Amino acid sequence: MAASTATQFTWNKQIIKAALINSVLKLAPTLQAKNPIMFTVYVGSIISTALIFEEILNKDYQGLQFTAAITVWLWITLLFANFAEAIAEGRGKAQAQSLKKTRREIMGKKLHNPNRDSEYEVVSGASLKINDYVLVESGDFIPSDGVVIAGIATVNESAVTGESAPVIREAGGDRDSVTGGTQVISDWLIIKITVEPGQTFLDRMISLIEGAKRHKTPNELALTILLAGLTLVFLVVCATLLPFSIYSVQAIGSGTVVSITVLIALFVCLAPTTIGGLLSAIGIAGMDRMIQANIIALSSQVVETAGDIDTLILDKTGTITLGNRQATEFIPLTGVSIDEFSDAAQLASLADETPEGRSIVILAKEKYGLRGRTISDIGATFIPFTAQTRMSGANLPGRQIRKGAATAIQEYVTQQGGTFPKEASDVVDTISRQGSTALVVAEGNRVLGIVNLKDIVKGGIKERFGQLRRMGIRTVMVTGDNQLTAAAIAAEAGVDDFIAEATPEAKLKLIRKLQAEGHLVAMTGDGTNDAPALAQADVALAMNSGTQAAKEAGNLIDLDSSPTKLIEVVEIGKQLLMTRGSLTTFSLANDVSKNFAIIPAAFTSTYPALDALNIMHLSTPNSAILSAVIFNAIIIVLLIPLALHGVKYKKVPAELILRNNILIYGIGGIILPFIGIKLIDLLLVTLNIAQTM
Repeated sequence: MAASTATQFTWNKQIIKAALINSVLKLAPTLQAKNPIMFTVYVGSIISTALIFEEILNKDYQGLQFTAAITVWLWITLLFANFAEAIAEGRGKAQAQSLKKTRREIMGKKLHNPNRDSEYEVVSGASLKINDYVLVESGDFIPSDGVVIAGIATVNESAVTGESAPVIREAGGDRDSVTGGTQVISDWLIIKITVEPGQTFLDRMISLIEGAKRHKTPNELALTILLAGLTLVFLVVCATLLPFSIYSVQAIGSGTVVSITVLIALFVCLAPTTIGGLLSAIGIAGMDRMIQANIIALSSQVVETAGDIDTLILDKTGTITLGNRQATEFIPLTGVSIDEFSDAAQLASLADETPEGRSIVILAKEKYGLRGRTISDIGATFIPFTAQTRMSGANLPGRQIRKGAATAIQEYVTQQGGTFPKEASDVVDTISRQGSTALVVAEGNRVLGIVNLKDIVKGGIKERFGQLRRMGIRTVMVTGDNQLTAAAIAAEAGVDDFIAEATPEAKLKLIRKLQAEGHLVAMTGDGTNDAPALAQADVALAMNSGTQAAKEAGNLIDLDSSPTKLIEVVEIGKQLLMTRGSLTTFSLANDVSKNFAIIPAAFTSTYPALDALNIMHLSTPNSAILSAVIFNAIIIVLLIPLALHGVKYKKVPAELILRNNILIYGIGGIILPFIGIKLIDLLLVTLNIAQTM
């Protein structure tokens, strides 16, 4: 679901057609009551409609045309506001429909025991439950979400991410999570199911993308309350004007009492209906823009929060770096030939299925010409890696080869009666300072050399961190590596600070400390050890390539698994806040201008002297009032594209943003109604409507 596809949904004919229908359906009282600002317009429209029938019954045809015109445009105002919300919801529903097409009835090979040779039965993916085991082979679709417990395979995840490039999924580490609906295109996997039927990641995505399920955020609720308060004030003001007008006419003995229709029109133009009609669409569009960036937001609140973060915590492995350390160099010690060392390194790694072990075998073959061998062909016994020994290797007839961490190999050769050379210690230190990992190889009591394992920093990440710095966001890398390795990676990646030898508890403690100091903290991560910190962070961006635990702990999931995607997250959050603020500024400024058109016209019949305030020289009082009501409705439609696409975010200081906001949306909001209302009035005169009312 690439961004380019998502943008096609904006003005799709089917979406517009559905939005037009939903605009009418949303006139239901229960739905209108959810928006207090537009609900008052809704009530005013009903009253105005009742007045039409009253005038017909009383045969008061003189004011009927004016009342009917005002009433029609009041209902149109409601329909336009409903249309803005419906078009925003329609984009999300269209994207959800696109995903539903990728969801199919997938059959799975349910294993009786969690091993490849076990018997299996073919069952529906919808019947699989937590802790079931399935076998998926080349060409099979993964029937449900789970974790890989055996095997390694390439998987096509384009159904979820929109990217056609396959990814590696394997048992162990941080790349063991698989998603139902994706396809294995080589090799095989045994998967343990981790979700109940109907609760897969794809199901959750579909539910989240449908904007109609969005809940209002605290900021949006606060703004709604403020606008509702203003609306209530204007309602009280307009309600008191009728008795005041009656009293004035009786006291003066001349003039005409202002009509209820005029007071309703006055109220609708005074109330902040522009932002009231667009408020919901702005929030829905914010989540929709996350989808376009291939980010699933698990709540609408996190989209807003992202706009205010000032600190970003990043896990190193798999986030800043590619995650799989690769053997890049064999460094034999003095007296050891490169052929002898590469032969020993390859023999020690033949049965090692980790990415590091496979990279050693490949380097020996490609750079040093060693042919491929198998453990069975040479009669070797593989010694697996354990947390206690911190090394692995192979026993061959007359040979014992080990590879592992420097301290582990030092202890091993000492036990065998040998010594750990200072030359080896110096090479290990040099490699560590470069940000790489040293893997020492020994045969018996003799150290042969060191394998340089490099954790590759992802391309372009330094420039992206520079962008975050310019946005006022401090970046902190956390890693379990030692100080030397961490410092080298931090310098290469361009982060502002780093914490080495960090445990999951240390990450959690760091985030809590920053939050206690008043910072809003975001974190990106992909591993199970990141889950506690992700759950604590204000904004938690989990990589889709990461573990199930990380994705469940995050409140944002990046389908592209890009560690610097937070830049887009922050920009979308800031864009949402700016759009809401800009349109609120425009709406309130808009109301000020409309007062100059409608207030003199509304009370000219009571106070003829007010005609001197008709600075726009509108043709008649009724024409002035109708023109203001028409403009009030049309401006909502004209602002829908801005509400959906958002105000463009620019990386400039906050004070400059505020100044531009006031100049463009404040002053612009004052000027535009004068022009718009005057043009509408001229059109009414041209069509001979103004004179007949």
